[in-house]
Amino acid sequence: MHRNRKRFLYSFLFIISLITTNVQAQDSDNRVSLKSLILELESRYEVQFNYVEDIIDKIQLDRPDENLSLEQALSFLSEQTGLFFLPMGEFILIKEREAQILCGFIKDKDDLSPLAFATIQGPSGSTISDDNGYFELEVRSPNELIVIRHIGYKSITRSLRNFATANCFEIFMIPQLETLEEVLIVNYIVQGINKINDGSFEIDTKRIGLLPGLIDADVLQSIQAFPGIQSINETVSNLNIRGGTHDQNLILWDQIKMYQSGHFFGLISMYNPQITKKVSLIKNGSDVTLTDGVSGTIAMKTDRTVNTKFKGNIGVNLTDANGFVDLPVGRKSSVQIAARKAVSDFVQTPTYDKFFDRISQDTEVANNLSENVINSEQEFDFYDTSLRWNYQISDTDKLRLNFINVSNELKFDETGNLNGEATSRESSLTQNSIAGAINYQRIWSDRFSTEIEIYETDYKLKAINVNVLEDQRFLQENVVSETSIKGIVNYNLNDNINLKGGYHFVETEVTNLDDVDVPLFRLLVSEVLRTHAGFAQFSYRSRNQLTKISVGTRYNYLDKFKKHIIEPRFSFSHQIAEPLTVEVLGEFKHQNTSQVINFQNDFLGIEKRRWQLSNDDTIPVIESKQASVGLHFDQRDILISAEGFYKEVNGITSQSQGFQNQYEFVRTSGSYEVFGLDMLIRKRFDQFNSWLSYSYMNNTYDFPDLIETTFPNNFDITHAVTLGASYASKHLKLSAGLNWHSGKPTSIPVEGNEIVDDSINYGPTNSENLEEYLRVDVSALYEFNMGRNTRAEVGASVWNVLNKENTINNFFKISNETVVETTQRSLGLTPNATFRVYFN
Repeated sequence: MHRNRKRFLYSFLFIISLITTNVQAQDSDNRVSLKSLILELESRYEVQFNYVEDIIDKIQLDRPDENLSLEQALSFLSEQTGLFFLPMGEFILIKEREAQILCGFIKDKDDLSPLAFATIQGPSGSTISDDNGYFELEVRSPNELIVIRHIGYKSITRSLRNFATANCFEIFMIPQLETLEEVLIVNYIVQGINKINDGSFEIDTKRIGLLPGLIDADVLQSIQAFPGIQSINETVSNLNIRGGTHDQNLILWDQIKMYQSGHFFGLISMYNPQITKKVSLIKNGSDVTLTDGVSGTIAMKTDRTVNTKFKGNIGVNLTDANGFVDLPVGRKSSVQIAARKAVSDFVQTPTYDKFFDRISQDTEVANNLSENVINSEQEFDFYDTSLRWNYQISDTDKLRLNFINVSNELKFDETGNLNGEATSRESSLTQNSIAGAINYQRIWSDRFSTEIEIYETDYKLKAINVNVLEDQRFLQENVVSETSIKGIVNYNLNDNINLKGGYHFVETEVTNLDDVDVPLFRLLVSEVLRTHAGFAQFSYRSRNQLTKISVGTRYNYLDKFKKHIIEPRFSFSHQIAEPLTVEVLGEFKHQNTSQVINFQNDFLGIEKRRWQLSNDDTIPVIESKQASVGLHFDQRDILISAEGFYKEVNGITSQSQGFQNQYEFVRTSGSYEVFGLDMLIRKRFDQFNSWLSYSYMNNTYDFPDLIETTFPNNFDITHAVTLGASYASKHLKLSAGLNWHSGKPTSIPVEGNEIVDDSINYGPTNSENLEEYLRVDVSALYEFNMGRNTRAEVGASVWNVLNKENTINNFFKISNETVVETTQRSLGLTPNATFRVYFN
């Protein structure tokens, strides 16, 4: 049997060799030298060819059809050889084709930025593009193959005839790690805000148009331009995505999870817009690589490309001074550094005063609890620094390092009479975040790539509250330390199908400290939770780009609780007709951390929420499920977008909801259910743009252990409307907008029977609402050139032009056997101005 197989194999190879030899012989019969072919043609057409021997030497070509005319045969020879065949009576002159200059500008397909140091290679020479992406290359034949290469981009190979050689032209290169996501709607609200066909929204901070009340692209303030995104108390540290609490938002800075959001304890974003290039907002339908964020995800990204030209800017406004530099380090790496510092050390501006009054309102900082103690020397300071280093190790290997450090500090003196002497001691509040990450990407082929992400993030909130009269110090600390390792595998089965999978490990440690010196008391609680996760996702995009579907699942194992959680994810979009697209999204998610309020005066009453870790008992693991269906009509500068949604979140605690009524000190767990509608209408006319958004929401709690098991959610803003308009020319941008929403739910004491058993007697929980909220904002920005490589911009904005005193919160206390209401107000009329210089 073995001998027969061997004999068959030899016979098979012999037959193949005969076939191959025959084919090669036939091919060789059709290929001839130009010199021998010329002799045949001279005889056939009775002409004589004149040439220099070196020109035609060693040229091989296909034999032309014998039925061709002389003119057709000469054209065939010219195309095959790249030589000129010039008829001159009975003679045919053969000449070398004169060199032709191919020129162009090489750019990134996504952001249109020029690509320097691209290599342009031809058979007879090569060149490199300059800082503007421009190149010139000498070519001799339309058949010459031109190859264009750049690190991190897919190579381009074309013959000269496939380039537009009449003028210098633009060549767009595609990043080698191309994803399946495509822009579904361009300029969703204003320029630079787009809707992606995976259900997310993207903000390009370098191109974003001017939004009302803003003069910088403040990342977390800009997010609030979308319908369904509210801040119930005007701070970026209390963003509510479709009725969820802020701690239910996953906030990522270059894939690092952040546990702090803002400066001035939430009035402005702590993420420097100069280094943050793009921001993604995901309300639903998350990618399987993402965990946490049962309510939504805000993901910020720095520039992924290696920049080859120095860029920078410096600026100042009425809250801070800031700077940014982008430094090339050789041809394969670049470093970006951004920093901001409060101007309060040098000057106290009207904006600073407004912000300080807002954060200290109804807290111990503004009014001491004791009438015999005076607060003075109140000071507030903040800074942030960010760094990103990109290193293109090779065409297939890329490394990125990120670092961010943020600090807020508030301090003041408390002075009182102790033992007949005036005594002064300092109280303080600090909030810090420091994080670093490393990301390595490897491209194994045009279809297969891998990625490894590792980060460490640390957050610390610390308060020292002194009691001068009692000679007492109360120290509070809340610390979060998290380590994450994630591996991702990407495989493009073809141009339409992508497969993704990977593993994710997260270790989170949360520590809380309460320390009193007199009488001595110390409570330190530290908990650790480790999560292992595996994920897989299938994505399909139709050839005509009209349909996109993504289906995946994430498996999570919480080792401390031996708990298994499976989370399916789904996104689908389909263009029914040219202007109309339908979108369906769905997801299951969980998270292990939440923020709670033990007492309203914790941490001086400023940032009174502290992070805590789930114990899978009194503090459950929070789990959510949600679904949404949307229709989007986009045609002729008109956009009409509507999306209905449903969301259910289980495992929330009453302490995380900020109750200031009869449930303020109750500790129990429950859930909330919300359904609603987000709508947007946008219309452009030439340089003008206008938009109207509306959100409807019905948000209800379910706490089985409370007297009232179901009642309106504390974050139930039933109706919200935004109206805006903007104008943009080459140098000038103007914007104005109106924000209105129905008031926040509140609980009111029973009239005429306010106090029962020395406690406030409340009516039905959250059965009333605060007054309606109304705010009008304006902004203006003017840009001008200061030199060949220098430009500047000057701008101004006014927040709450009408200076309307909006009530954003209220609560009740008993004083002298009487119920007293305290109301907290929003920011009043708050101006800001900026001046920035750009260096290119």
